[in-house]
Amino acid sequence: MELRDLIFSDERVDIYRFGDKTVRLFKESVRKSSVLHIALTHSCVEETGIKIPTLHEVTVINGRWAIVMDCADGETLEEEMAEHPEKIDQYLDDMLDLQIEIHSKSVPKLSKLKDALSRRINELDCIDDVKRYELLTRLESMPKHTKLCHGNFIPSNIIVGPDGDFVVLNWAKARQGNASADVAHTYLMFAMKDQALADRYLDLFCEKTHTSKKYVQDWLPIVAAARMIDGADEEKEFLSRWIDIASYE
Repeated sequence: MELRDLIFSDERVDIYRFGDKTVRLFKESVRKSSVLHIALTHSCVEETGIKIPTLHEVTVINGRWAIVMDCADGETLEEEMAEHPEKIDQYLDDMLDLQIEIHSKSVPKLSKLKDALSRRINELDCIDDVKRYELLTRLESMPKHTKLCHGNFIPSNIIVGPDGDFVVLNWAKARQGNASADVAHTYLMFAMKDQALADRYLDLFCEKTHTSKKYVQDWLPIVAAARMIDGADEEKEFLSRWIDIASYE
């Protein structure tokens, strides 16, 4: 397999288009167990019936692990929002309907979101032990749910197909857990770029699901701390401000 059409690259993976497929070619530093876990997670989500690219193969190419799946044609929802700001409310409405549909699914084979959040908070070296204890105590007190959570449900991970249907990408962080934690993460990712849009998103979620806004907000310090493991320096600075918010009115 000769890969030439590189469409994305970061420190973990190079993604190539190959005909009507995409090939996620992982860097040598990524362990086999991580690649197989990503493939298993994606396959488990596929079985729910949510519209995502079909995974066809896990293989090795030139000594590097690779996952081959269908290519999702279309623009990202992020691009659509930028090109058609007059449709923002409709896009938010459609995006939330999809996120709520995802949360309606159950995937018992997935690992627990609470475990992933706890592990990340314990690995975080930029907070003191007192703050770590506060965050872990709050996390432990939060209700335990088993809903399917994407883990990074943002417009750049949603493809708007030619028929207008949404296809959701990048399920590597999918876990079973509390939907409001998943919503808190999406809120923070919106707030990093546009606070007003983030607030509209949260208001609409709470309206659609009859969820207390404070219930979602109580997850924000926990999710912000866990996200800091992945964030660039400017993102970490933004997230650190949310970690220090103890409670909301």
